[in-house]
Amino acid sequence: MEPNSEHLIFSDTPPSKMHNLVVAYSGWPDAAEGATTAIKYLLRHLGAIKFAEIDPEDFFVFSQERPRTSRTKDGVRRIQWPTNEFYYWNNTESDALNNGIVFLLGVEPNLKWRTFSSIVANLAKELGVTNVMHLGALLDAVPHTRTIRLTGSATEPKIQKALDHASVGTSTYQGPTGISTAIMEACTQLGMGYASLWAHTSHYLHAAPNYRISLTLARNLARLLELPIDLSELETAAETFDREVAKVIEEDDQLQDYVHKLESKYDDSVISLEMADPADIVLELEQFLKDRRGFEND
Repeated sequence: MEPNSEHLIFSDTPPSKMHNLVVAYSGWPDAAEGATTAIKYLLRHLGAIKFAEIDPEDFFVFSQERPRTSRTKDGVRRIQWPTNEFYYWNNTESDALNNGIVFLLGVEPNLKWRTFSSIVANLAKELGVTNVMHLGALLDAVPHTRTIRLTGSATEPKIQKALDHASVGTSTYQGPTGISTAIMEACTQLGMGYASLWAHTSHYLHAAPNYRISLTLARNLARLLELPIDLSELETAAETFDREVAKVIEEDDQLQDYVHKLESKYDDSVISLEMADPADIVLELEQFLKDRRGFEND
């Protein structure tokens, strides 16, 4: 593949057109590392192949997003720069054409967001991507003892209707935003559909990764994109995480009281809003993506 930007460094070429792009960024949109941990798990267990990365030189202030240094076993010291890496995976178990997936696992840049976003969008378009999904995790006043709350939004009216039907609230937030919004704008300008799925993380849990959040995001994405993946390892990690959290809370009376208050408020909101099971969201989105693939392949 010929680079479509001087900022892209290619190491491989996807063997076919890719249908979906899945994006996750560390930092602010990744509370308790929930989203990036989910993507890393999928990359490892699917055997996804890295094929490109964005040169960080023009997009980071390294005194703010500092590179990390490490030392190898033979004593050589190396620098790890902030990375934005692209991986591809082909779903050989699906009968659908162009059912490949591109994953972008990255670090939010400090500079030139419009240039950066156009690089992502143009590469996605060149690869044949028609659907973009952003996974995120945010801190919220929600109890860890309840089903993970999911919220989302979409540029495609049919996807947004599915989210609304499943009682998934669309944020009315206006103010400073993240790189995912800039990428969304760039992708939609090139005709791609864009959706985001956010898992709400209990703000009083500071341990990371929060494997329960990661499991929820990975499970829903796997179902949505028909990924043949075993999530048992992540399920075990989530169960262990829950047990450790329970032990800590049992030893802290004030924290117990706070969690009980959150539970009461959360349960009242569920009743008043008649919140749907998060699985309902995935079913609606899954059907839309299937219908869209069928239309495009005709």
